[in-house]
Parts: sequence; C-alpha cells; structure tokens
Amino acid sequence: MGNGEIERQQGRQAQALRQPCNLDTAGHEQQIRAEAVRLVSRMTLAEKISQTVNHAPAIPRLGIEAYDWWNEALHGVARAGVATVFPQAISLAASFNPELLGKVADVIAEEGRAKYNVQRAFGDHDIYKGLTFWAPNVNIFRDPRWGRGQETYGEDPYLTSRLAVSFIRHLQGNGRPVLKALACAKHFAVHSGPEAKRHEFNAKASPRDLAETYLPAFKAAVEEAGVEAVMGAYNRTNGEPCCGSPTLLQKILRDQWGFQGHVVTDCWAVKDFHEHHRVTKDAVESVALAMNSGADLNCGELFLLLGQAIKEGLVSQPRLDEAVTRLLTARLKLGILQNQSSEWDQIPYTVVDSAPHQAVNRQAAREAVVLLKNQPFGASPEPVLPLTLHPGMTIGVLGPNADSRAALVGNYEGTASRYETVLQGIQDTAGPQVRVLTSELCHLYKKSSNGLSRDADRFAEAWAVAQQSDVLVAVMGLDASLEGEEGDASNEYGSGDKPDLNLPGQQQAALELLQQAGKPVILVLLSGSALAVTQADLSAAVPAILWAGYPGSYGGRAVAEILWGQVCPSGKLPITFYRSSEELPDFEDYSMAGRTYRYMQGTALYPFGYGLSYSHFSLQAALSSNQVPSEVSPLLIKVLLKNEGEYRAADTIQIYVKAWQADAPRYALKAFAKCELAPGASQELILQLPRTAFSLADAQGRFAVPSGRFTVFVGDSQPDERSCQLTGRKPAEFWVTEA
Repeated sequence: MGNGEIERQQGRQAQALRQPCNLDTAGHEQQIRAEAVRLVSRMTLAEKISQTVNHAPAIPRLGIEAYDWWNEALHGVARAGVATVFPQAISLAASFNPELLGKVADVIAEEGRAKYNVQRAFGDHDIYKGLTFWAPNVNIFRDPRWGRGQETYGEDPYLTSRLAVSFIRHLQGNGRPVLKALACAKHFAVHSGPEAKRHEFNAKASPRDLAETYLPAFKAAVEEAGVEAVMGAYNRTNGEPCCGSPTLLQKILRDQWGFQGHVVTDCWAVKDFHEHHRVTKDAVESVALAMNSGADLNCGELFLLLGQAIKEGLVSQPRLDEAVTRLLTARLKLGILQNQSSEWDQIPYTVVDSAPHQAVNRQAAREAVVLLKNQPFGASPEPVLPLTLHPGMTIGVLGPNADSRAALVGNYEGTASRYETVLQGIQDTAGPQVRVLTSELCHLYKKSSNGLSRDADRFAEAWAVAQQSDVLVAVMGLDASLEGEEGDASNEYGSGDKPDLNLPGQQQAALELLQQAGKPVILVLLSGSALAVTQADLSAAVPAILWAGYPGSYGGRAVAEILWGQVCPSGKLPITFYRSSEELPDFEDYSMAGRTYRYMQGTALYPFGYGLSYSHFSLQAALSSNQVPSEVSPLLIKVLLKNEGEYRAADTIQIYVKAWQADAPRYALKAFAKCELAPGASQELILQLPRTAFSLADAQGRFAVPSGRFTVFVGDSQPDERSCQLTGRKPAEFWVTEA
C-alpha cells in the first residue's frame, strides 16, 4: 500500500471532519470584534441590557434592528411556517452518515436565510424568524426513557461528535467569511432527564464520565466545528446550576477549550436558581450568578434586572460589555447589522422545500430506516422482505401510526408542504392492481378510539382487514404526545418521559391479535426511542420488524420503498434496544455504569450499531501496525468491502476498540465509514485510528493511553455476542499493544 494510494483513500473519507474549522481569517475576526466593541462603546447602559435577552429591541441610531435569538432547527427550520421537514435527529443519526448531516444542514441554512430575507424585508422580527438556530442537541441519550432523547444523535459520544461537527460546519456556511446561519450546541452539560425534575435536579457525574461520555461532543463542537453558541442546561451538574456554572462555562468551555462565541441560557432557566435550585436568594442574585459565570444571553427576561445587579455591585459593567460584544459579534458575523450585505442576501424564497431540498429529504428518510428482523414466514425459505407485489394482492395496513403525521416528525418540527404517512406511501407505490385495506387497529395510548366506546373498539374491524389481506403491515410506536419535553402541550405523561419501554395502551394486545390471523405481520415502529418489542422478536408470526424513528415528511414513502425492495435498508441503530426497563439503572443515576452498549451488563434486544440489509457484504481488513500509534501518525486500517448480494446497497464499516482494563468500557466506537456498492462491486477504504482512540480517562478525568493490550474490531456491527448472532458473522479482531 503506497503513500500515494493512502493519501487518495484518505481524501475520500470523512476524516476531514476531524480537522479544526477556520471560519474566518484572524484579521477578519479581529475586525469584526473591533466593530462590536465600537458599537458597545456608543450604547447607554439601558441599551446594553436590552440586548441580553432573546427578544432584543432595535437601537435605530446605531443601525441595530430588532432581533429574536430564539430559533429552532433540529431537523429543518422549525416553528416558522413551511420548510423541508427532515427525519428527527435520532433518525438522522441512524444513517451513520456525516456527509448526509452536512447536506441536511446546508438545506436548513439555505431555507433559514431565504425565510429571513423575506421576513426581514417585511419588518417581521418575531420569535423563530432569525438565523441563530438553537441546534444541534448533542446531549447523550443515556436512558431510553428520556423524552427528549429523540432530539439527540443517540447514546455514543463518538458518533454524536462526528455528526454534530458536520451539521454545525455546514449550518454555519462551511468556512465562508460570512456565516450562513449560526449553530448552538445544547444543553451544556450532563442533561438527559428526568424531565419532570429538570428545573431542580442535580446531575451527579464523575470526572471520568464527564470526560469520556458527557463532554466529548461539546468539545468537538467547539474545537473542531467552531460552533458560535452554547446553551446551558436547566439542571445542576455536581451542585452548580448549568446556566450559572463557573466550572462548565468558564473553566471548561472558555479556559480549557478556548470557546470564543456566546453562551445562552435555556429558556427561563435563570429563575430556577432561586425558585427551585435555591442557590440564590432572589432574581437579582440569580441574574448576577448567570452573568458572572459566563452566560451572555438570557432566553427570557430576567437579564433586564442587570441594571439593578450593577447598581448593587453584583455585576461589573465590563462584564456586561463583554457579553454584549459577543452578541453583536455574532450578528456581525452573520452580516445582519448596520446595512451589511452578503451573498446570502440574494437567496430567494423559492428555495424553500424546493425539488433539490426534497431530494435530500428523500435520501435522509431512506437512510433513517433500520431493518431489525427479516426472517422467512411459513414454508418459504426466503426472508419475507422485500415483498413481491403481484396483481390481485391485498395488503392490510393497520395501527395507530399508519396514517399519523405526528409520528412522522417528532418534536421541534416545521411545517411540510406535503406529508406522506406510511399508509399513503403504501397506497401510492403499491400499484393499481394491489388492494390496500386499512384500520386504525387501536388508539395510540387510550383504551378505545372513541370516547364512548368500550375498550378495543377497533379490533373487530382490524380482524376483518386481517382476514382479507395477504400480508399485514402493523404501524405502531409513539409520537411526541408520549415522549418529548416537559411542559409540551398535549403530552400524555406531562413530564415528557416514558414510564417504561412497552408499547403503550392497547398496542401490544392489538399486535398479538394480528398474529393470530395466520398472515405475515410486518411490524413498523415509529418512535424516537427504544421499545421493548421482545414478544414480536420471538414470534414467527412477525417475520420482519423495522424501526423508522420519526422519519420526516417523506418517511411513509421511504418505508414503502423499502418494503418493496425499491430501496435497500442501510440504517444502523444509534441507540440500544433493551429487553425491558427493569434492567436499567435508576433513571436519576447519572453514572454510566450499566448504561448504553459501552457499559451495559445484559444482552440487548437489538444492539447499538446493528441493522440488517437485503444484500450481503464481505469484508477483509488489515492494520498498518500492531502498535498503538504515535501522536503524529495514526493507525491505518485498510478495508476491502464487497457487495456479494443482488441489491445495490450501503454498508457501514464500524471500528471498535477494547482496552483490557477492569474499569474500561466493554468497547467503544472509534471510527466508521459508510459505503454504497452495486451488486458484485467492491471498494477499498482506509480508516484512521489516532492515538486518542486508545486513551482512557482516569478518576480525575485525565486522558492517557494505558500500557498493555487492546483489541481492534473491524466489521459492520458491534463485536458483542448478540450482534454476531443477529448478523450471522463476527467482526475481524486485531491485537494492538502499547509498550
């Protein structure tokens, strides 16, 4: 393997995402900051204070327009009218495709600019109409009961960091002098429920868990992606409220990582300091704690008390000046102050939900679907999927999520110009000679669909559909009314978290009813989190299971395309599907012991990194050395991947490292690459493992490479026994040694 070949292969990989991001030249940065300092010097105290809340008023004499900093874009421009509605973040993570996340972010930034341009011209400076998007959510989905886990990129810090870096870079313009939009990494830090207690909860995390699990994605967002904003969390971390934590906001974020952007508090989080955390005596003290600890912008209005805090000597005017300077610097970087102009001003509204953007959405929806089970049914020796359609065939599409728009989009969603539910996707693609019958089957979580009806009031109809159908597609799961954020309207459980991992309401009983019909039942799960579908996994009557997450406005058609084999499934689980919530540690315990694939002790139902294909791949791997690499020269892993099946398909090479130390993770994902191949085609890829891939944190959170042996696993799944059982193959293993 020559040096030229290595360089060419490396250029094809997504390793460029590892390199630090240089958004502007040093001179340009200094010029922008100098202009912000000049503007602040001309402001009155009242004007400065007015700019520290999310709905900042205009200062006409200085050429500063009104601006609301609160804007959302986890998976498309949200809460601001029509936009391309992509799969929810957890579903995007199932793609294991940083390049795709970059494409999605490009679309979001493009549509955000287009909408901002017309709204600004109209004089509309309302909430959700700006360019400072409070995304991505890079918290770790440590417990499947957490309602907001759907907003994250899953349970693994490495996967989360790679996807987040790509998303942030592209959202912000990928190195252009004027930011296209502004990203915000949230919620800093150690935040993942319980939602009901988030305003008073103290998340206790060891230095090791902080270093190895809770902070890496934020560190990558700052050091690699150059994220312009960081949002603090509601809870306390190790006793300090996150939005007023000197440890998080000053020591780690600015001193250790060199963060130069601004910090925004979560919405109304500052009032929690005195009302719930009780670390301050009143609102003025809370404002002072937040500002002095490093918060620059308040989502809410409490920072309007900064005048009183300054008068009482609790906050200095230089500290306020620094906060406002950071905020104006961000707006200057966006090119939206003092009659600035940029290339982004010319983006027309017609790009919103345009054909090219819809094409990216189709790709995202297709890559979001994970095939969990695919076995033969009855006497047939072949797996049930993909289905073969034929004239006269009848398909029954049943379930509370079969025709649900809510189950396509999850939370923090925009408004699509068109939605395609699973039922609609099947109806539109099955062809005129195939009959599609449907039934709600049961309510999503209630005992009956009609308020005055007896329990299970749709079972009779569903049984009739089952009797008349050749195959049954049961579309079940959750939506944002069952999992989401504390306080969200229409949330059935109030807090947003799930009480357990079971299918809610009558869904399990309804699924078991369908299994008695003697027809193959294909279970399609729409949810933003893991569900314990253990009975369906064991049932021969359910030969196929797909998890589509919340697949976006195009999701129903993507599911149909996969059912018919028009698209080959390629998604991999970004989370662990557990067998029950009983095997989980206490929800309020933030120790990583027993959590996620890296530390769990039991056997997963469906493991992190797992996902089946309609095709078959072979893999040959070789390492450039059996020694842990140096600081300057990474370990190279050459992989020859071949598609030996009959379908054009993509596979994801996954590289895990295991350190043979008692307190180390079981193993951890350290590199991955996705590759699409035609039938019979092969491709050689080269992946890298830097020295840091072999480092572990000690009890004080300090990283070092321990002496001794490591195992490097190269395959398309985890090396755990359950993954090997489900896929029918084991990853290749290599010993690597640190002297």
